[in-house]
Amino acid sequence: MGQMGLFRASLAATLVGLEVPQGSKNLEIKPYAVSSLTSDETVTPRLSNDVGKDAGVDVKYGLTQNLTADFTYNTDFAQVEADEQQVNLTRFSLFFPEKREFFIENQGIFGFGGGTGVGTAAGGDVPTLFHSRRIGFDRGRAVPIDVGGRLTGRVGRYSLGVLNITSDDEHDETSAPTNFSVVRVKRYILRRSSLGLIYTGRSLAESGTGANHVYGLDGTFAFFNDLAINTYWAQSQSEDVHGDDVSYRAQLDYAGDRYGVVLEHLAVGDNFIPDVGYVRRDDMRKSHGELRFSPRPKASRVVRRFSWVGSGTYVENGAGQVETRDWAGQFDIEFQNSDRFSAGYSDIFELLPEAVPIVGLVVPSGAYDYGSGWVAFNFGRQRRLSGNVSLERGTFYSGHKTTLSISQGRLNLTSQLAIEPTYLGNWVDLAEGSSTRHLVGSRVAYTMTPTMFVSALLQYNTGINAVSANVRLRWEYRPGSELFVVFNEQRDTLSPRFPDLLNRAVIVKANRLLRF
Repeated sequence: MGQMGLFRASLAATLVGLEVPQGSKNLEIKPYAVSSLTSDETVTPRLSNDVGKDAGVDVKYGLTQNLTADFTYNTDFAQVEADEQQVNLTRFSLFFPEKREFFIENQGIFGFGGGTGVGTAAGGDVPTLFHSRRIGFDRGRAVPIDVGGRLTGRVGRYSLGVLNITSDDEHDETSAPTNFSVVRVKRYILRRSSLGLIYTGRSLAESGTGANHVYGLDGTFAFFNDLAINTYWAQSQSEDVHGDDVSYRAQLDYAGDRYGVVLEHLAVGDNFIPDVGYVRRDDMRKSHGELRFSPRPKASRVVRRFSWVGSGTYVENGAGQVETRDWAGQFDIEFQNSDRFSAGYSDIFELLPEAVPIVGLVVPSGAYDYGSGWVAFNFGRQRRLSGNVSLERGTFYSGHKTTLSISQGRLNLTSQLAIEPTYLGNWVDLAEGSSTRHLVGSRVAYTMTPTMFVSALLQYNTGINAVSANVRLRWEYRPGSELFVVFNEQRDTLSPRFPDLLNRAVIVKANRLLRF
């Protein structure tokens, strides 16, 4: 590539039309073009037709053929698609993937300990040391990103990732300017192995006291074609928090075609706090094992492969108490046409140290034994209508649960029009009460020309009694330069005036790319 510079200037204008009744909750416009309501204060009087505008700059410069520097000022993410809503049936926080283009670009360089970077969680309970969605938020409230820079690429047998971003204080008393820093260095050795270091820092910890720092080193070792070992060690430093602040992992993965073995031990200290990362579960010591047998029938024209998988997971807390035990078995049939059938059963022991709210019910603390079975069928992507349909039924804490899911669906109506429907239904019947939750959604994409398309994400969630729409028009009017028109709306399904408008925003954003 040699030395090349790209200069992109963005201009965004927002027209927010609201119907927020007197005494209702305060409106918060979040990144990713999502509007939601928070319970901080009331809006009085009603706000309507509030027009705003803003401008920002992005600069990209190729220092060498493999090393690129990026600079951003007053970054705007108004054009980014809204999040897909989720239903939480656990006592742990949900993980939402990164969608902002600035952070997704070259995200793999920041992957640590066998993880894939900032776009997806490193895998189950494995902490993600750098999760970029922690940037741009302060105690759950969206705050603007003021200025930042990034350096990514390769230098010989090293990969390098450096990121430094400062968020603004939004000119109120609830947040302060915060600096986020990440340094990732990885050295490639042998044929497909590597050793690496990572540092993440936050000038003001999420707790609001002092700074937060995390240091880690990891190794990924690949042998032959199917054997891999992933390992890491990391430690966090936070003010007034000392001891039990380490996390480490060792995993062996043999992924042969006929046989598979996974052995893992993971530890996350109670005070391991990566404020620029994501930890699903702390204060634990987890041991996991998995065996797989996958023969391929030679004479079958229908079945490509059978698969039997058995796994066991054992989790203790720092005091040595067993908190989770999960024994699972699964049988799969992979067909020649890429369809797939799955069935399985899981037997679970769960110790709740305290009462937990789940789908509107409060499950008391205590020890629970429950199990469930499931069946699923995945229609291959080669079909005009594809996707996965699954049904799960079994005991759940003090009662029963039934879950019906339709996911990864896609209906290609024409070469230009595609619909991706989703559905998740949960029927939970416990001793503490009953709850039924439905989450219905669909992504619709229509391509008018190779440089212009319209996409829409429509969602209805009975858990929050709301229906929302995120509609985006993207037109690349010249190479690298784009015009976006974004419409967001959320309505209350329980209002006597159903569907009552909660918030609405119309956003127009244009950027212009200049090469130098």
